[in-house]
Amino acid sequence: MRIRTVLAIAALAASATIALAGCAQLEPVGPPVPTAESTTSPEPSTDPTAAWLDGGRGIGLVTYGSSSLACTPVVQDVNADGQTITVTLAEQDPTVACTADFAPRATFVGVPEGVDPTKDVTVSFDGGGFQGRLPLAGNSTLSAGGSSDGKPSAGWFSDNGILLLTWGSSTCRPVVSDLVENQDKKGATVTFQTDPAQMCTMDFVPRITVLGVEAPADPTGYSLTLKGDHLDGQVSVIG
Repeated sequence: MRIRTVLAIAALAASATIALAGCAQLEPVGPPVPTAESTTSPEPSTDPTAAWLDGGRGIGLVTYGSSSLACTPVVQDVNADGQTITVTLAEQDPTVACTADFAPRATFVGVPEGVDPTKDVTVSFDGGGFQGRLPLAGNSTLSAGGSSDGKPSAGWFSDNGILLLTWGSSTCRPVVSDLVENQDKKGATVTFQTDPAQMCTMDFVPRITVLGVEAPADPTGYSLTLKGDHLDGQVSVIG
């Protein structure tokens, strides 16, 4: 089934308490793919949420607002005390012009050394118009600490969406051209635009793409098949 895209229009509270189910340095990661839903599914929530990524070495933080890259929340400081992560977000530059759309934006959060993602975590954050204290459920399949292997990873951030993390040039972020759900409902195929003539910077940064996918009743074993833009491969989605 080809997944349809829809435009979510709502108002985001300036201060929120976020509950992360199964899901800190922040990096802005670019405009997302619009959220998708079937005609019978409930309206997707616009409350901030997050998902584990990179095998437990990071999380993706989802907020709603302008899709402009410059308007995505950015970290000012992050530290950990035991299983509590404290994140300070930078205030938005008032001179930056943001688009007037209202979309999910994802920010990469590097998990500080010493935090064990297999155990429950509390994330406290403040700044940039956001404030909250989050219970973050541990996941026994994740690993604690270490450097990233630079490979794609993915995690559910809601019943209606997946965060896909890839690594590469900050000026050549992945652009989805097609997203099709497998007939067995245990995965989806993501096709990216490929432009061999595109000039890219030589930096190597995390890029998160928001995918609108409705979670099955049991998301265990769900995977993404990536095609195009030198990203070909299979990625298991952290539930």
